Amino acid sequence: MTKTKIKLKIGEFSKLNMVTVKTLRHYEEIGLIAPDEIDKWTGYRYYTVDQLSKMNLIIYLKGIGFSLEEIKEIFEDGREMPSVDEIKQKLKECNDKLMILKRRADELSKLEDKLQKREIMEQIFIKSLPAVTAASHRRVIGGYQELFNLCPNIIGPEMARLGCECASPEYCFTVDHNEEYCRTNIDIEYFEAVAQRKEDSQMITFKDISAVKTAVCINHFGVYEALPESFAILYRHIEKNGFRITEKPRFCYIDGIWNKEQESEWLTEIQVPVE
Repeated sequence: MTKTKIKLKIGEFSKLNMVTVKTLRHYEEIGLIAPDEIDKWTGYRYYTVDQLSKMNLIIYLKGIGFSLEEIKEIFEDGREMPSVDEIKQKLKECNDKLMILKRRADELSKLEDKLQKREIMEQIFIKSLPAVTAASHRRVIGGYQELFNLCPNIIGPEMARLGCECASPEYCFTVDHNEEYCRTNIDIEYFEAVAQRKEDSQMITFKDISAVKTAVCINHFGVYEALPESFAILYRHIEKNGFRITEKPRFCYIDGIWNKEQESEWLTEIQVPVE
């Protein structure tokens, strides 16, 4: 019995392979897979059953990362599958892309976290600052990290020696006295509200700090190198609302290296006295 050869029109062939006719015409143009027969009168394109397997192979190889040009070269070499060396090269490309995607995912996560923190930081608030008697210590430090050793290990013991008791509620802050940015040699003054004034010592001076009726404040989350971002938001709000800055900004270090492992959890409240 003579077998009848099935001729598949281009539309049928596209449906069986789940690819568009446009794609099949493109594959024909680049010489990847062409119709087995083109009717010279009608122009109809016909594919064979055997070409279904070839088309499946094209789809498979394309799905695992081989370009159409690479697939064409494999077929032109009389092969159906890539060589081991070609597969190794593709694996290397995959690993390279995975590394790039991993770095991209890490950066996107950082950006997401940053934007979420910014939404919190952009919640500017107004409050009054109390009049307090404060133990003050001023010195030039090499960097802000030095401050977090200075407070608990030097200023704290001296205040204890003088018999200081912290005020309730507690209130401490620093003021940067530099007139311009200094990476090192930062002229910093530390203030901590105390319940009662004591005798000054070589390290500690007691000062009466006046109340501030209005302070524009913002919560800064994260490293101190990113403080300019918060200042931009804060000062834009001050300008927009017609405030006048009356004193240097105060920095209240609420959470930091001393109690948080993640830098993203560091919290500094910036207070700018205004009128």
